[in-house]
Amino acid sequence: MTPFAGHPIVVAVVPHQPELVALTAASWSRAAGGVAVYFAYVDPTRFTVEEHPDGTVRHAEIDPDTVDDSWAERQKQIEESLAQVLGNSGVPWEFRYLAGRPDRALTHLARAVDAAAIVVGTRAPGTGARFREAVEGSIAVQLSHHQHRPVLVVPLSIVDWKTPLWR
Repeated sequence: MTPFAGHPIVVAVVPHQPELVALTAASWSRAAGGVAVYFAYVDPTRFTVEEHPDGTVRHAEIDPDTVDDSWAERQKQIEESLAQVLGNSGVPWEFRYLAGRPDRALTHLARAVDAAAIVVGTRAPGTGARFREAVEGSIAVQLSHHQHRPVLVVPLSIVDWKTPLWR
């Protein structure tokens, strides 16, 4: 087990994700003594060509006949969103654009930076997200089964247990 104090955390983010995941990570950072937070987006439409010791990767398109640079705009958008959410929080953070399977990419980053834990949000609400999770599986579950770091799962929507689920 990696001690929480003095060790960074890795946080999985996706475009247009509620701010709660980043805010939870910032709160954890402050509670652990101002540790670094490594936010990461894993692009499943690209693959990792080379992994670097600092957790960054060189990635490429799955289809070699396609030229798609939309990933650079996505990276910029996520970084700007994080900068806006974290503002002057005083939390040290960096962003990594990763590729491939989310559980493997996040585990590689966590190993590279010697992270104490990995933070992920729950799935987005809606039928499409439920179907995707049923087919691909839960990243939180995959992480908890395939690496030794604790996984903190941040709920993205409020569940009112007084309301029947079938409504």
